[in-house]
Amino acid sequence: MALFQEFEKQGVKLFKYRGTLPIFILLAALALYAYQCYTSNFVGISDYLHLTGNSYPIICLVVSLAGLFIRVHALGFVLPNTSGRNTHKQIADGINKTGMYSLLRHPLYLGNFLMWLGIGLLTENVWFNIFFILSFWLYYERIMYAEETFLIKKFGDEYTNWSKDVPPFIPKFSNYQKPNLDFAWRKIIRQEKSGIAALFIVFMLFHQVAFYFTNGEPDLSMSLWNVLFIVFTIYIAVIKTIQKSTDWLDIEKTR
Repeated sequence: MALFQEFEKQGVKLFKYRGTLPIFILLAALALYAYQCYTSNFVGISDYLHLTGNSYPIICLVVSLAGLFIRVHALGFVLPNTSGRNTHKQIADGINKTGMYSLLRHPLYLGNFLMWLGIGLLTENVWFNIFFILSFWLYYERIMYAEETFLIKKFGDEYTNWSKDVPPFIPKFSNYQKPNLDFAWRKIIRQEKSGIAALFIVFMLFHQVAFYFTNGEPDLSMSLWNVLFIVFTIYIAVIKTIQKSTDWLDIEKTR
């Protein structure tokens, strides 16, 4: 099998399980962080940067929130039946060319990368983050290859001509074109609610691990990370209640 065919075949398989990698990253990151806290003699990134208190985790949170912003901005302006959460097969009724898609061809994957990089940085382990970056590159490179092969087969010259001046992963800000659709904020609230809440839950878990190994008990105070966890747990409950009681968040009615 030719190499380009092998890449496409691998990408199609990985596309179906593209939500699996973050789970393994999270479990590995938490286990590593717990071990480092347990040994208590680990010198991490924050020590080299001379950051204390919440300074370093807040920087990590900013990195993750930057990724979340990219995801939300991209998804809020996409054409119907494009860039969804489908895992069974590729779907595209059109080519997104404005907004985040005018800066790079795969903004959702850049957003995912930054969201998970922020969590990886919480481990404070340089080698873990190098491993994460390489794993993400190898994993998503195949998926992007398969997606672009699908789009070229479906749209032909329209896609190849557009993609000539739009980089795959690193934004080209001079390309920016204002989105030509209204922002689908109800769609974002419904589709991204779990991801937004999960982000703050993960940061709370890292805080609890560090606190437990330092003090021998969980942190039950109204600390920053516990408050954020409570706020976004309530947020999830409210959104789910609204979804059950009304069609106000019906995705089909957001366009």
